[in-house]
Order: sequence, then C-alpha cells, then structure tokens
Amino acid sequence: MASTPEPAQSVRLDLWLWAARFYRTRALARQAIDTGKVEVGGQRAKPARAVRVGDALRVERAGETFEVEVRELSDVRGPAPQAQALYAESVASRERREAARALARAGRNGFRPPDSKPDKRARRLIRALGDIDAS
Repeated sequence: MASTPEPAQSVRLDLWLWAARFYRTRALARQAIDTGKVEVGGQRAKPARAVRVGDALRVERAGETFEVEVRELSDVRGPAPQAQALYAESVASRERREAARALARAGRNGFRPPDSKPDKRARRLIRALGDIDAS
C-alpha cells in the first residue's frame, strides 16, 4: 500500500524566492538574502531559513520593495501565474511601488537623448566647454 506524500510544512527561503520568481536563480536569491535585501517578519534571515504559510516577507529587487505574505509553499519553479499564486502583495506595497515608478518616469521626462552623434564642430564646442569647467 503506497502512502501519499504529505505537503511540505516549510521550504527554504532561497528556494521559495526562486520558485516565486522574485529572483532568476537560487544563487541570486541567496546573494540578496546575504546582503540584507530580504526580511522575514521584519528581521534579516539566512538562506536556509524555513518559510511557512502566513510569513510576512519584505523583498527588495531592482530598487523596488515588495511586501508580501506567503500563501502557498513550493520548491519547484513553475509558470508565472502559478508563481504569483504563492504570495499576496499588500495594497500599500503595490501603491508605493507604482508611485515610485511614476516619480522615476516623471524625472526622465525632461531628458531627450540626441538624435545623432555630435559632428566635428559640436565635438570641439563640447571639448571647449569641458575646459572651462576644469579651471
């Protein structure tokens, strides 16, 4: 008689972050944990820390901060919809990220890169202006 495997009660933090698609590889997840970009329950954690359903995580990735609650456990990386079902992001966290994105977008609005490389005359002018700042 074969017994059915019990669902996991906990999963390693680095493995869960990888399965939830916060980081592309487990090595990147481990590095983020080691550098303090991931907190569990408001405290720094180690990569081997056990994550359980209901834990509150703060994950910083690419300048964005996610505050999520663990809904399900998985140690297998699946498709994106399945990975997004592993956690629930708080509304306040989502609003903060969207506001930060809008602010960054507004800051870039005034900058327009040139259409082409500067010609010989423009390069001489740029060089001449650079000499003024150096003195």
